[in-house]
Amino acid sequence: MGQCVFCDIVAGVTPADVVHVDEATVAFLDRSPVFKGHVLVVPRRHIETLADLPGDAVAPFFAAVQRVRAAIPAALGCDGTFVAMNNVVSQSVPHLHAHVVPRRRKDGLRGFFWPRLRYGRGGGAAVRIAASCAARRCLRPHFVSHGTLCKCNNFNACIQRVNLFDTRT
Repeated sequence: MGQCVFCDIVAGVTPADVVHVDEATVAFLDRSPVFKGHVLVVPRRHIETLADLPGDAVAPFFAAVQRVRAAIPAALGCDGTFVAMNNVVSQSVPHLHAHVVPRRRKDGLRGFFWPRLRYGRGGGAAVRIAASCAARRCLRPHFVSHGTLCKCNNFNACIQRVNLFDTRT
C-alpha cells in the first residue's frame, strides 16, 4: 500500500466499490457516505487540489463528475445531487476528489452544511476576488474597484489600489 489511499484504489491495490472508470478518472462509493450512493470522483494521477489540476485535465475530470451526477438519480431514484469539493480545509485525503451526493427533498440536509452570512455594502469581497482572478489570467483586463475595469493589462501595477487581504467586507 502506498501513501495515498485514493492512488491505491486507482491502482487496484485497495478495494473499493467502483462505479465508473475512464482514461482520466475513477469513481467509487465513499466509505463514509452522507447518504447511500455518495460517490467520489478522483483523477487517476495524484493531484492534491483543484489548483494543481493541469488545464488539459479539467474537462475530462469534470466530464466524469457530470456523468456520475447524471447516473445517480437514474440509478437510485433520488431527486437530484449535491456536488462539492474541498481544497485543503476539510480535505480528509490529499488527493483531488469531487463528492457527488444523492439528494431527496426533505432528506434532512439544509442548504449548505455551514452557517450562511451576508455581505456588507461596497462589494469589497467581489473586488478582491475579481482582482485575484485577474492575476491568474494571462494579460486580461482586471477590475480595480467596483465597476471600474483596468485596461493596463498589468495586475502588479494596479494591485496596490486593491487590498486583497482586507477582510472587512
